[in-house]
Amino acid sequence: MEELKQWMEDSAYTVVFTGAGISTDSGIPDFRSPGGLWSRLAPIDFRDFMASDEMRVETWRRKVLLDQEIGKPLPNSAHYAISQLVNIGQVNKIITQNIDNLHQNSGLSEDQVIELHGNGTFAKCLSCDKKYQIDLVKEQFKKDNLAPVCTCGGYIKSATVSFGQSMPPEAMQAAEEVSLACELFIAVGSSLKVFPAAGFPLLARENGAKFVIINREPTDLDGYADLILNDEISEVFGSLTEKN
Repeated sequence: MEELKQWMEDSAYTVVFTGAGISTDSGIPDFRSPGGLWSRLAPIDFRDFMASDEMRVETWRRKVLLDQEIGKPLPNSAHYAISQLVNIGQVNKIITQNIDNLHQNSGLSEDQVIELHGNGTFAKCLSCDKKYQIDLVKEQFKKDNLAPVCTCGGYIKSATVSFGQSMPPEAMQAAEEVSLACELFIAVGSSLKVFPAAGFPLLARENGAKFVIINREPTDLDGYADLILNDEISEVFGSLTEKN
């Protein structure tokens, strides 16, 4: 911890990269675990969504059930600690694999968070990019059981990146830029298995940044890290902010 604190003080530009593990304390389950939600509510492949009205209906059915099970999660102490570190200038940018909007709900602005996999708290037309309040879309779906369609005729989908769907180019470019700019890259609560997202810490390290992993379990990139903390995420960030 003392080494990490010193590195954060010395770094002119620090990036924090977050995965699902930071949100489990907010009540969002690990989807990939055996018996997890994905075993019952596995996401529909994007190509199937686009090709079939039946699959579009099934996608929204699963989205409604998933959100009912998860409820309305709130940021936890780790989210608030990271927000505090951003506000005092010790962290410059957040890259997240998460779609839960909890970084923004903890007080960060949209331009401080790079969302690699989109955001599940609103919906968007795939043709014209018009945004929709997801609660209103779900309420209408529960009434008519019809896949929602935009006023332009395009398909409405949760604003997340589905399997088979292209990664958002603007977010990918922004993540690459900050990974190359940083002096310290801290990966938090990610197994670092999912590419291309897991490539950003490697990019940062190859460009000379120190690479730190904070995770409860070993990750696929432990062999590349300069420092590993296999501790509770909330405790680590509580320690980082306790004197601020």
